[in-house]
Amino acid sequence: MDIIFILLPASLLLAIVALLAFLWSAKSGQFEDLDTPSRRMLFDDEQDVRSSRTNTKNSESIHK
Repeated sequence: MDIIFILLPASLLLAIVALLAFLWSAKSGQFEDLDTPSRRMLFDDEQDVRSSRTNTKNSESIHK
C-alpha cells in the first residue's frame, strides 16, 4: 500500500511532462504539414537521379 504514495506522484509527473512535450511540439509547428513527408518518398531526389545516371554510364563503358 505504501507503493501507491510513490507511483501516484510519479505517474502524475510523467503525464504532465508528456502533456508539456505535446504542447511544445504543437506550438513549434511539428504538426503543421502531415501530408508532404508521405508524398516526398514517391519522388526521386535530383541528386540521386544524377548519380544513378552517372553510375549507369560508367557501368556501360566498362561492359563495352
